Amino acid sequence: MRLFIDTGSVDEVREIAAWGVLAGATTNPSLLAKSGDDPGDAIRRICELVDGPVSAEVVSDDPERMVVEGRALRALHEHVTVKVPFGAAGLQATRALSDEGIPVNMTLVFTPTQAILSAEAGATYVSCFMGRLDDVSVDSAAVLAEIVGALRPAGAAVQVLAASIRHPEHVVTAATLGCEVATVPAKVLRQMLNHPLTAEGIAKFDADWQSRPELARWLDSLTGTVAVR
Repeated sequence: MRLFIDTGSVDEVREIAAWGVLAGATTNPSLLAKSGDDPGDAIRRICELVDGPVSAEVVSDDPERMVVEGRALRALHEHVTVKVPFGAAGLQATRALSDEGIPVNMTLVFTPTQAILSAEAGATYVSCFMGRLDDVSVDSAAVLAEIVGALRPAGAAVQVLAASIRHPEHVVTAATLGCEVATVPAKVLRQMLNHPLTAEGIAKFDADWQSRPELARWLDSLTGTVAVR
């Protein structure tokens, strides 16, 4: 499963991209508005940092206007995937954009039937919002499993993207169910780093090494550098 970052912040993308784990990114109007940056500049810079698909969302509810906005967003950078909200208008716009070779991320998909319609309209991704399902006491894992199960036997080319990730366990669930992508906020990606036994082990290794100063000098001579301590 590939990891995208869900954010409108260039700084967050720069931080997490340095880890070498990102394959793409997703944004939305709320995230871009929150960042305070010029939206076009932010999208371009995020595209360059992740060097992969970056979803940027249309804001119109009219299908023809969605197509116009989608073309404009795609023109910002070759990595832009146009994000379209699910619905009759979204399906119409998705068909038009996909027929032009523009990749579409159909967002706000909450049922297998919506996912099937999105696939038939030519969407590249269908985004299922796990956290929002959990918020209304619907088992997000069960819904995601139904979506994957409905699309895979039919050989649909559309990729299932797990979104609205609230905690690391959502990421594990998405991977276990066979989602191609999970888009994860920076906060959750940072949480995925941590385990007390990891921190404890590092501290123990460091303490043992520091107890023998000659070992540090040996490593410095080996690397030809002087470590900062």
